[in-house]
Amino acid sequence: MTTPTGAPSGAKAKNDSAKFGASFAPAFTLNMTQSKNTTNGAGVPAQGGRGGSHSESSLPAPEFTSPADVRNYCNALRALMVGISFEVAMGAEIMKGVLSTVPDPEGRLGGSKARAWRVSRKLTKAADSAAAAAKNAAACYAQFQQQYEEEINRVKHRARKPSAPRMDWARQ
Repeated sequence: MTTPTGAPSGAKAKNDSAKFGASFAPAFTLNMTQSKNTTNGAGVPAQGGRGGSHSESSLPAPEFTSPADVRNYCNALRALMVGISFEVAMGAEIMKGVLSTVPDPEGRLGGSKARAWRVSRKLTKAADSAAAAAKNAAACYAQFQQQYEEEINRVKHRARKPSAPRMDWARQ
């Protein structure tokens, strides 16, 4: 009778562990670090209030006092949601890949991939919703331009006074 030795590849060890009912449980680690240094215009740390942008938000303050404020807010929201959409979609794919390696408890063919897909589908829907929010932010500014076109053009034309050619008598 010979004593078992470790196989050069992991195949034998994998088969032996299956006999003892061992299961694979992936470890998930989530590390979050957030540090924000907000300053007011003078380089002094901000003490709160409603000046500038929110200290807890990546968006500018929702003070819609000019068309530029509306444009800046919609553009910032669109950019933020596009980035979030990509990050969440990537997270959904990673989650699906990791969870598909967990064996199905009933041993069904393709069961682990089906379970992983059902779980990661919710993150995929969240990514799609973030992309839709980005699209709607851009559509919001386009709708603003259409609805307030008269007021915007009135101010533009008043701001640009036509300059007629002037005679410069000093240049002879």
